[in-house]
Amino acid sequence: QVQLVESGGGLVQSGGSLRLSCAASGSIFSIGRMEWHRQAPGKQRELVAAITSGGNTNYPDSVKGRFTISRDNAKNTVYLQMNSLKHEDTAVYYCNADIWGVVAGNKRLMEYWGQGTQVTVSS
Repeated sequence: QVQLVESGGGLVQSGGSLRLSCAASGSIFSIGRMEWHRQAPGKQRELVAAITSGGNTNYPDSVKGRFTISRDNAKNTVYLQMNSLKHEDTAVYYCNADIWGVVAGNKRLMEYWGQGTQVTVSS
């Protein structure tokens, strides 16, 4: 059973920093694209950072220069370093990844989501 588990969320003051982690576990052959998304109350889920298996990254303008995504392929883990946090960054943060793993005894490529971790930035 492949799963993603996030950690590192919490309460931080405006201007502060947090580092989120997301570890993939289970019978994994390889991991492709890895992303972080967030969803604030009453809003749609949005992409905040993406990284390819080769390390290429992409960010929306709203977080560019403040957030940094990275990955450790040996640990099947993706990170999100968040600096200069603003109140509007408050949301539940989810990791998302395309993973080649064993599903019901077969090797399959599937998209997985973590359970989410709350980030609250006080103004």
